Amino acid sequence: MMKKTVTNLLSILFIFFLIGKINAQEIKMTHKDSLNVVLEKYYELNLKVFQSGSNIDDIDNIFSLFTEEFIYVHPKYGGVYTRENLYTGYKRNQEKGSYNGKVIDIQIINKIVGLNAIAVNKRFIKKVNDKTVEGEINMTLIEFRKGRISKIFEYW
Repeated sequence: MMKKTVTNLLSILFIFFLIGKINAQEIKMTHKDSLNVVLEKYYELNLKVFQSGSNIDDIDNIFSLFTEEFIYVHPKYGGVYTRENLYTGYKRNQEKGSYNGKVIDIQIINKIVGLNAIAVNKRFIKKVNDKTVEGEINMTLIEFRKGRISKIFEYW
């Protein structure tokens, strides 16, 4: 009887141990998954803005993914931009008609998901003279804080 009780107790403890391990793995997976969801939403919303007929609400939807202290770094195109600088640039490009539907897709080639960052290799797919043209592969590092994008660093 005592042997059966000890065996049952050990079985229960083992089950709790397994449940604890499973829950810990689910939390890690959920965190990575949530970063991927934000990343995919970011590129999806950018693609929408790049189309003819996009509006200020489309830009606002992108910026809802950013933290208040968000910064954008692109050394090739001027360096560091605050959230406000980048927003002004998006609005200006939209008003000038620069978002005209030539970018038809953003293809993610590869990504590495870290604790609070994702390194992305991507390329823009454009329509040029009725032909689909694949752009160069670019590298971007996107950092997250509390599930929102806090920094984007372009390495192209």
